[in-house]
Amino acid sequence: MFKKFFMLICAALLIAGCGGGEKSADTGNAENKNSANKLVIYTSMKESLIGGIVEGFKAKNPGIDVDWQSAGAGKIMAKLEAERQSGHLMADIIWTSEVPDFYQMKNEGLLEQYQPAGFDEILNPFDDYDGSFTAVRLGTLGIVINTDKVATEPAGWETIATDPLYKNSFGIADPALSGTAFMSIALLEKQFGWDYIVRLHDNGTSKSKGSGRVVDDTADGVLNACLGVDYITAGKIDKGSPLKMVYPHELLMVPSPVAIFKDADHKDNAKKFVEYLISQEAQQMVANAGTVPVRSDVAMPEKYNLPAPEDALNNGIKINYSEVLEKKDETIKKFSNLFK
Repeated sequence: MFKKFFMLICAALLIAGCGGGEKSADTGNAENKNSANKLVIYTSMKESLIGGIVEGFKAKNPGIDVDWQSAGAGKIMAKLEAERQSGHLMADIIWTSEVPDFYQMKNEGLLEQYQPAGFDEILNPFDDYDGSFTAVRLGTLGIVINTDKVATEPAGWETIATDPLYKNSFGIADPALSGTAFMSIALLEKQFGWDYIVRLHDNGTSKSKGSGRVVDDTADGVLNACLGVDYITAGKIDKGSPLKMVYPHELLMVPSPVAIFKDADHKDNAKKFVEYLISQEAQQMVANAGTVPVRSDVAMPEKYNLPAPEDALNNGIKINYSEVLEKKDETIKKFSNLFK
């Protein structure tokens, strides 16, 4: 699994340089780079979500310097593979939405088994949970429409594959780069078969470079609609974009796990961060950012029309993540060949 990303290493190493929409934030001082009171996070979460959580964590733990780096899940995995080749992982924590990657890292013995304090207070989507990774949000994807271009909400997923309104005007992020995009393709295939993905292609669906880009293109009117991530869409709505998230009956729910590396340099700080992530304070930030938390005791903003945490957990399309992992390379290859 890691090997398939190795050819992307050069691009992945640009993460720290903030190129191509990626983000790097070092919230500590340069002289404290090698301090024991440090924490390094690799994540696919956008700044609108991770930024506030890091600041909240620092307020609770003022002695810890936090360095977080954000990029697509594929590039993060490539960067980790490059670091493995060099003999040392720089990251203490990984937080993305590509669940199969966590199973692969677990199978390769890279992850620390750790059940955070407060685990019994959260909703757990993993039947085989053993502490190797913990879900910290129940991310949802839906049909994001540009309300200036689409007057009537699509009735469901089939509408996107057949309605002329979406001909050459619907977008999906590249599943080779985006963890949420890959999982959404896997879920749609599970529910409707690969023929549905083919029909999306035949109706002119386009492949975008990332989960943020495809929502941007819809907000700008380049696309009439897209397959969009909840909190990315919410961030654009907050800035005045004419967008609305439509959730078909068949709900795409993608757990977003966090894990600690077994060889982490700052393991104690990493454990503190995971515990903070599932705390009521941090989970309220998750909800306020426009995505579904793993706690039921937080207020859900009505303006985002999000499903309740229990509904997201219970109504989401069910999938076997181990089977998804086994088919990951094949799925990405099929998609890439189809959407050349």
